[in-house]
Amino acid sequence: MKTVIIGTNHAGIAAANTLLDNYPNQEVVMIDRNTNLSYLGCGTALWVGRQIDSYENLFYTSSKAFEEKGASIHMETTVTSVDFAKKFVSCINKEGNTWNESYDKLILATGSLPISPDIPGKDLDGVHFLKLFQEGQEVDKELSKEEVKTVAVIGAGYIGVEIAEAAKRRGKQVLLFDVAPTSLSTYYDEQFTADMDQRLVDHGIEVHFSERVTEYHGKDGRVAALKTEKGEYPVDAVINAIGFIPNNQLGKEHLKLFKNGAYLVDRRQQTSDPDVYAIGDCATVYSNALQEVTYIALATNAVRSGIIAGHNIGGTELETIGVQGSNGISVFGYNMVSTGLSVKAAVKAGLEVSYTDYEDLQRPGFMKENAAVKIRIVYETKSRRVVGAQMASTEDISMGIHLFSLAIEEGVTIDKMKLLDIFFLPHFNQPYNYITMAALGAK
Repeated sequence: MKTVIIGTNHAGIAAANTLLDNYPNQEVVMIDRNTNLSYLGCGTALWVGRQIDSYENLFYTSSKAFEEKGASIHMETTVTSVDFAKKFVSCINKEGNTWNESYDKLILATGSLPISPDIPGKDLDGVHFLKLFQEGQEVDKELSKEEVKTVAVIGAGYIGVEIAEAAKRRGKQVLLFDVAPTSLSTYYDEQFTADMDQRLVDHGIEVHFSERVTEYHGKDGRVAALKTEKGEYPVDAVINAIGFIPNNQLGKEHLKLFKNGAYLVDRRQQTSDPDVYAIGDCATVYSNALQEVTYIALATNAVRSGIIAGHNIGGTELETIGVQGSNGISVFGYNMVSTGLSVKAAVKAGLEVSYTDYEDLQRPGFMKENAAVKIRIVYETKSRRVVGAQMASTEDISMGIHLFSLAIEEGVTIDKMKLLDIFFLPHFNQPYNYITMAALGAK
């Protein structure tokens, strides 16, 4: 059995490892147009902001590791087309050599592409995007320039907020723009995002929410200002972090697509073509909160989808258990984690939900090391099943969100959580735990 994998980041790597480690009869061919593989993009802001010493450890494997396992790997190679009827992909490498690579099974792990608004001045020098390692390097070089004093970040999602912090840590004046009324609006309700917004302001970031960038103005070929619906701002560099769209170029004419263009896959990652699987950011996922197919581009989802596709191709039938979209962020020492749906997202999806909020200290008041914790649990009003949770604190409360992820996956009701057996020790928490207290407060 010969499997060709197009794309060698998190999803493609997980699929390749699954096949190579478990199925000795597999011939695996890996193809990627990039110069590197396995880059942990979530660490870009950490090294750009000099919170870690270097970027080297953001790569967790190498081409050599896969060659040693028996894979044939082609980096800096572009797949120009796929012949789904004859089952081969057409390739061209950096030297200009072309060939066709046949397959028994094909895995599309082509990821996503950054959204690039078609506005005047988008091609000016000093306007950057942030996804690939090379783009992170360009942004890092930009922030190293003494003449770059004011940086505009477009998009206040996770990447935008993190890179805004990084630029501020590098001593730049930072302006953060988003069309949404708050930062992080995709995953959190306003009661949480307002705290992050204030954190950003307190650390010197100038926020411009509900403000759309309409054009860039240049001087001598380089960006010098940006214009919005509300005004014009002089800037020395721009970092775009608006979001991503699925990269469906190779299969969009042949395979069934989701409404946003992602490849529509079943619970085994199989597309509408039985010999083609799609994984990672180019494919759909099944949401346990929504109880339907959706699109959530996260590295964790990519890894799981790669494992599932690998086992099914290898001969072990395995279905996804679904995802919750669990995620987190830490900016200027403020930690926020969420899973499932916010109230806003649930209402937008047509769910009738209720929620319960609670705020307290992490530990008893007599403990010297302490901080406030805010929690919201979202549940379906009629069925009372938990469909989302959000938590925030300067404490590391991150592990708590996994409890809610499992609760959503298993269809646990808010009432089941009211008397959940949660241990108490002053070093860790309160006798009346905020998770319990939030659940008890549900209507």
